[in-house]
Amino acid sequence: MIPDGSGDRRNGLKLRSPAFDKGSSIPRKYGYTNQNVSPPLQISGVPSDTASLALVMDDPDAVKPAGKVWDHWVVWNIDPETTDIAEGESPTGATEGKNSYGERGYGGPNPPDGEHTYRFLLYALDTTLDLSAGATKADLKTAISGHVLAETQLTGTYAP
Repeated sequence: MIPDGSGDRRNGLKLRSPAFDKGSSIPRKYGYTNQNVSPPLQISGVPSDTASLALVMDDPDAVKPAGKVWDHWVVWNIDPETTDIAEGESPTGATEGKNSYGERGYGGPNPPDGEHTYRFLLYALDTTLDLSAGATKADLKTAISGHVLAETQLTGTYAP
């Protein structure tokens, strides 16, 4: 599993969204069956020796209904100078992987059984990654092993 952002490697790295507060409800329009656009994100505190950033949005509450953590967005080789990711946009120059819907790019929340908590996991890396577009979170996990300088997470909830 990719680290959950709860370890000691935060080093001041921060991730927030102007669309929702940490731990609060993610607005409906970001849901898979609504507008299915990614929320705006803001990044700060990136360590100076960062070569690239990686971002994962997943749903650990999906284990019960889906039998696995559901991956909603897998993005890597984000420029470490990035401070804002606009709503509905992939970070400029970054590569998006395959989500659990079998699609490349963002796939919004769509819990089948009640409110779920979603994690946006951000990693500052000491390298850029040689992964093909469409790689999975498992591929990303392998690629970032030993390269994480800092990590953080933003959580939000979503109910059907």
